[in-house]
Amino acid sequence: MTIELQIEGMTCAACAGRVEKALRKVPGVSEAAVNLATERASIEAPPGVAVGTLIGAVEKAGYQASEPQAERLPPRLPSGWPVLAGALLSAPLLLPMLAELFGRMWMLPGGLQWLLATPVQFWLGARFYRAGWAALKARSGNMDLLVALGTSAAYGLSVYELLVRGADHKLYFEASSVVITLVLLGKWLEARAKRQAGDAIRALNALRPSTARVRREDGSEQDVPLAQLRLGDRIVVRPGDRIAVDGEIVEGASHVDESLITGESLPVAKAVGERVIGGALNAEGLLVVRATALGALSSLERIIRLVESAQAGKAPIQRLVDQVSAVFVPVVLVIALLTFAAWMLARSPLETALVNAVAVLVIACPCALGLATPAALLAGTGVAARRGILIRDAEALEIAHGLKLIAFDKTGTLTEGRPTLQALVPAAGVERLALLADAAALQQHSSHPLALALLAQARVESLVIPSAQETRALPGRGVEARVDGRRLALGSTRLLEEASIEPDPALSAEARRLEGEGMTISWLLREGSAVLGLLAFGDTLKPSAKPALEQLHALGVRTLMLTGDNEGAARAVAATLGITEWRARLLPADKAAAIGKLREAGERIGFVGDGLNDGPALAAASCGIAMAGGADVATEAAGISLMRGDLQLVAEAIEISRRTTAKIRQNLVWAFAYNVLGIPLAAFGLLSPVVAGAAMAFSSVSVVANALLLRRSVETRTRSER
Repeated sequence: MTIELQIEGMTCAACAGRVEKALRKVPGVSEAAVNLATERASIEAPPGVAVGTLIGAVEKAGYQASEPQAERLPPRLPSGWPVLAGALLSAPLLLPMLAELFGRMWMLPGGLQWLLATPVQFWLGARFYRAGWAALKARSGNMDLLVALGTSAAYGLSVYELLVRGADHKLYFEASSVVITLVLLGKWLEARAKRQAGDAIRALNALRPSTARVRREDGSEQDVPLAQLRLGDRIVVRPGDRIAVDGEIVEGASHVDESLITGESLPVAKAVGERVIGGALNAEGLLVVRATALGALSSLERIIRLVESAQAGKAPIQRLVDQVSAVFVPVVLVIALLTFAAWMLARSPLETALVNAVAVLVIACPCALGLATPAALLAGTGVAARRGILIRDAEALEIAHGLKLIAFDKTGTLTEGRPTLQALVPAAGVERLALLADAAALQQHSSHPLALALLAQARVESLVIPSAQETRALPGRGVEARVDGRRLALGSTRLLEEASIEPDPALSAEARRLEGEGMTISWLLREGSAVLGLLAFGDTLKPSAKPALEQLHALGVRTLMLTGDNEGAARAVAATLGITEWRARLLPADKAAAIGKLREAGERIGFVGDGLNDGPALAAASCGIAMAGGADVATEAAGISLMRGDLQLVAEAIEISRRTTAKIRQNLVWAFAYNVLGIPLAAFGLLSPVVAGAAMAFSSVSVVANALLLRRSVETRTRSER
C-alpha cells in the first residue's frame, strides 16, 4: 500500500535525499519518494508497517513528519515574520556599507553591531543549526549546513576581531546577518510561489461540501454530514448549491457547471437519468440525485488523488538531479576549504581567506537545483488539472512530450459511441421482427453501445424480448446464448469467418455495400452454422475529432487508428478524418500486440481509448490516454485521463507536457549554470558573502517563478481561444 507523509524542515535536494534514505531503511519499505516542492513523502510498504515508525525514522534524520491533513490551523504569526525581524535587525548593519558606495565613511559601534547580529545568528538562524547538526549526525550535508558554517565563520571572525583588535577594526557582522535574512527571504518567497503552484489541489478540495441535504422516505429533508451518507440516498440539490456526491438525477432538470472538474467552460444541461459529478455547481433548477459513489470512490476524490500523486512523484530526469545533489554538498565543503587554504598560501589576510570561503559556502547552496524539476511538475500538473487533463504520475508527463505517434480506438473515441441501428436484413425465410427480437434477447443485459442501439430499436418496435439462458461473451467477436431452445450467436464478421460460414450471395453483397458506407455489421447465427440475417449500425464522428487530429499533425505527431470494426467502417472514418494509417478487425490483444511491435521498432506511441477492451492497449503504449466516461479499467491503465470527451485535449496534453519539460530543462540549466559560474567567482574573491546570499535567494525564487510562467502562459492562451 501507499502511505503519504507531510515532511517539514527540508530546504534542498540533499534534505529530500536524506529523508528518502531514512524511510527506505525502515523494515518492509520497498520504495520511498520525497518531493521537495510539495513537501510530501510517498512510501510503498505492506500493511504491517506502522505510520508512527515511519514518522520516527524521519524525525531521527532531523526533520518533522506528520500525516497529511486536509486543513491546517492558521499560524499565530504571519509566515513572513522571521524575514521582517531579520530585515529590521540587519538594516542598521547594512546601511554603513551602502553609505561607503557614496563616499560616506561611518560605522556603528562594535558592541551595537554585536547586539544586532547575535539574535539574527542564533534566534532566527537556529533552524540552520538544528538541520545542519542533524545532517552532520547522519554523515551527510545539506543547504542548512552550508549556511550555518558560512555565517558562523563570518560571525566568529567578527567576534574575534572585536575582542582582540578592538571595535575600530573591520567587522563582518553585516555579512552573517544579511545572508541569514536573505536565505529566509528566499525560503519565504519559495513557499509563496509553491502555494500558488499548488492552487489546483486547493481548488479541488474546496469543491467538497461539508453536508448534503437528504430526502427521507417520508418526504422529510435534513442536512447530513458527508461521512454519514449511504449509497442510494436521495440528495436534494437546490439552485446555487454544489452537488455533494456522484450520482444519477432522478428528479428535475438544470444546467451544471463542471468547469473546475472537467475543464468544460460552459454549463452542461442535465436531466433525469443523467449522471452528475460531486463538486459540480447546480445552476437554476432543483435536482434530486441518487448517490452512486461515496468517499474515496467518488470522481472528485479520485481526481484529487491522481493530481496529488502526480505532483508528489518524481520525473525520470529528477534521478540525475538527486545523484548530483548527493555529492554536491561534500564537494562544496572541499572547495571552500581549498579556497581558504589557497588564499592563506597566497599570504592574504585571514579575514580575506575566510570571507571568500564563506562566499563559496553561501552561493553554492543547491536550493535551485532541488526545486528545478518539482516546481515545474507542480505547475504543469496543476495547469493540466484545471483544463480537465489528469496526469497520473510525473513519468507520464515527461513521456508525453516525446510522443511522435498517437493511436486511436474508433468506437466511443473518434466517434460518439452512440450508434443507431441503420439496417436490418433478414435471410431468406426469416421475418424481420423475429430477427430483431432474437438479436435483442442476446444483448438484453449488455451495456455495449451496439447493444444499447439494438435494444432502443426493439423498444421503438414494441417487441416482447424473449429471455436468454447460458449467455456467454465471446471477447472481440460477440455474444452467444440459448434462446427458446436454440443456440444463437451475434457477432462480427470475424465470428462468421471463424465458424467457416458463408452467407448467401445476396446477404454478402448487402454487407459489402453497407460496410462501404461505413456501417458496422453484426451477424446473427443459429447453432453456429446458419445465418439468420445481418444488422448494420451507424455512428457519428465526434465534432472535436477532425480539429483534434489537425492539431496533432500541426505538432508533428502522426496518427493511427486501431479498431475491431470492419474494414469498410474503418476506411470511411479514416478517409473523413484524414488518417492515413489504420488497421481494422483487431481483437483487444491484437491492438496491444500492434502497439508493442511499434514500440520495439523505436516508436514512442500513445494510445487513446475508452472501453473495457482498451485496457491492454492503454497499458502497452508508451503513454495511455483514457477518454472521459470510459470503463474504470481503461482509466486505471492510462497515464493520462481526460475528464471530458473533447479529443482536442489530447493535443493540449502533449503541448502542456512539452511546455513543462521545457521549463524543467530551463530550470536545470539555470540552476547548474548558477552554481558552476558562482562558485569560481566566490573562490577568486569576486563575490562578497552578502552578494552571494542575495544571488542564492534570487536563484531559488527565479526557478519557481519560471515554473509559474507555465500556468500563466497556458491560461492566457486558453482565454484568447475563448
